[in-house]
Amino acid sequence: MTFIVGIFVNDAIAIAVWTSFSFHKPRLLYLLGKHRRMPGKSKELSRRHLVVGALGSLVLPVATHATARGIEEPTTEADARFMRMAIAEAALGDYPFGTVIVHDGDVLARGRNLDNQEKDPTAHGEMVAIRNFLKEHGPDLLKGTTLYTSGESCPMCMGAIVWCGIGRVVYGASIAQLATKIRQIMVTNSEIANKTSFLDIAITGGVLADEAMKLFK
Repeated sequence: MTFIVGIFVNDAIAIAVWTSFSFHKPRLLYLLGKHRRMPGKSKELSRRHLVVGALGSLVLPVATHATARGIEEPTTEADARFMRMAIAEAALGDYPFGTVIVHDGDVLARGRNLDNQEKDPTAHGEMVAIRNFLKEHGPDLLKGTTLYTSGESCPMCMGAIVWCGIGRVVYGASIAQLATKIRQIMVTNSEIANKTSFLDIAITGGVLADEAMKLFK
């Protein structure tokens, strides 16, 4: 691949050409010959023509990312059972948000909102569950797990879910529903998943949403 950098300062042109000049040589020779055959034009090919011609012959690579996907999945038979566990955690939280993390059908970590107890505004149910999981099992086992949360994750928690490589998120009440009871950043899990170019995340929403919303007095 050839990279050409042209720097124009007071009509001075600096050109750096890396690797395969021979790939573009036929194109440049064609331009040179064509220029010399043009009547009324100087036979000398200027540096400016060289730059324009060379750039015209290039197809520069553009960095691309794999298509990001938030994959919507239907509810499974096990989802209601695990969601009830998450809702039970939520009922014990400073705010009614609870989470369980499941690996191969086993609950390996739980968490609930500990905002007030920990004096930590980042101690959301998902964050607490993730931290508990990491303490007990480490990061490798966390990849590909399913996280159940009583309420759709905020952008902070969803970002943590992405960086941990969690494979599926199942939530109860949606951001829109939660916003009728408590302050929310109005960015959905699907929006974040669809901007994540390096990971496919399965998302299932609305599981026992009414039960989750009943926790808000």
